[in-house]
Amino acid sequence: MRSLRWRLFWVALATVFAVAALVPRNTTQRVLDQKSGRMKDTTVRRVPISLGLDLQGGIHLALEVDQSRGPVPDAAEAIRRAERVVRTRIDQFGTTEPVVQVVGGNRLIVELPGEKDPDRAKRVIQQTAFLEFRITDMQSKFRDAIPAIDRALRAAGVQAPGNAPVSAVSQLFGADTAKQKQPGAKRKQQPDTAGLNAPGPLSSLLYQGALPGEYLVPVEQVPVAESLLARPEVQRLVPRGIELRWGTEDISRGARSFQTLYAVEDRPIITGDELEKATARRDQLTNQSVVDFVLSRRGGRTFERETGRHVNDYMAIILDGRVQRQPPIIKSQIGQRGQIELGAKALQEAQDLALVLRAGALPAPLTIVEERTIGPSLGRDSIADGIRAGIVGVALVVLIMVIYYRLSGALAVAALTFYVLLTLGGLAAFGFTLTLPGLAGLVLSVGIAVDANVLIFERIREELQHGKLIRTAVDEGFKHAMSAIIDSNVSTALTAAILYLVGTGPVQGFAITLIIGIIASMFTAVFLVRTFYMIWLQRRPDMATLSV
Repeated sequence: MRSLRWRLFWVALATVFAVAALVPRNTTQRVLDQKSGRMKDTTVRRVPISLGLDLQGGIHLALEVDQSRGPVPDAAEAIRRAERVVRTRIDQFGTTEPVVQVVGGNRLIVELPGEKDPDRAKRVIQQTAFLEFRITDMQSKFRDAIPAIDRALRAAGVQAPGNAPVSAVSQLFGADTAKQKQPGAKRKQQPDTAGLNAPGPLSSLLYQGALPGEYLVPVEQVPVAESLLARPEVQRLVPRGIELRWGTEDISRGARSFQTLYAVEDRPIITGDELEKATARRDQLTNQSVVDFVLSRRGGRTFERETGRHVNDYMAIILDGRVQRQPPIIKSQIGQRGQIELGAKALQEAQDLALVLRAGALPAPLTIVEERTIGPSLGRDSIADGIRAGIVGVALVVLIMVIYYRLSGALAVAALTFYVLLTLGGLAAFGFTLTLPGLAGLVLSVGIAVDANVLIFERIREELQHGKLIRTAVDEGFKHAMSAIIDSNVSTALTAAILYLVGTGPVQGFAITLIIGIIASMFTAVFLVRTFYMIWLQRRPDMATLSV
């Protein structure tokens, strides 16, 4: 009697545990406010069991280190560091139950269930977000080096493009560049003070911009200019301490569009490593999107010192190697706080920029090697099909068990109800995500659960055929069937564990559901059904035959 009470206690405890795990809860989550661009605490109603990518839709991305932009010495270490940065970005992105994990040591898997804007998600994940502040070429070192670059290109057999604007040379090397007009307006041909007799291969593509170190390249000539600047003879003649960076925006002059090119110092006065906070907002006066940033105390001191040395100089704000908008002039010292103006860009882009700046820069650029987008309607269909298949499978199991094993089969069916409850409770308690293969694993483990009962019932039948008493036959049936039940379940659990360790995504979902189902089936098929038998035999001590 005491043994029965303890059994009922453990059954009740397991039931309370499963029910408690399945009760929805309110949790506080920090999300990005779309209006203000700031992080705020929001109460979210959490469903205990999260649906996987294949059940609620979303995107699946596989990323690797992009070696095309230059060799990365330790790609495995870079992908591990990238995993931490991407996880931080995704946590602030607002997606519930994301998956971010390294697979095989060199591939990063990102799954965003329920995400409806894959382009934005890819932009946030892939953006390197390496921020630099550099002073432009205030001494015009690059401009002075252009004649030598042209001579080197001519010596290498490179000629000026046939459709290059002739006036570009005079504008670059006119006697008074401060009085030059912008491209697209009428210009008076100036003497070639640089000593050139004809436009050179590079100088014919460049217009002097309005700022020191700023040059304008006709949009249609940008590929030509990029190929020339990448040549070894040009790289050797670029002045020491100067680097060239393209801008992010096109500039219209008259009927033509120009891409900006900036000569900047190769040493940044500060980088985004010192950034502690970044928030996006819409400027009420100019209606521009702005990202306000706050530097660390050390970074603020460095920024204040360097900007104090460069008052009245122009400072380029460089993100991922490209200059953001036109470099502003440093009017006075700048301390810990500053801002990045994004002009007419949408507030959403400013919010995403603030997000990636807060999360930090990626250690290396990432490239997408695999992408899958699953719509929510496909997920709903998968859920409906999975539930339908599960109902049919369970119904057949119930029917066979009740017909073949009669009342004992009904006890096994009653235990299945507890089995499903415990399995779902286990998934919820440990925070596992239910996938479509996971549904298959759930249905499969139902068969495993009744399989143990089949072994027990057959052993009970054998004991009864040998003339043993009902209580003795039940005890011996459970005892002798136990070794076979343990062997079969342990071998299945080991296989599922291997699948979980070497598999990814859906395979892991199947393995986890199967392992939890095996544990639950051991409890229900052996412990719970034995408890049902004890209650039955206690209420019918004079029972002459057993319905099995």
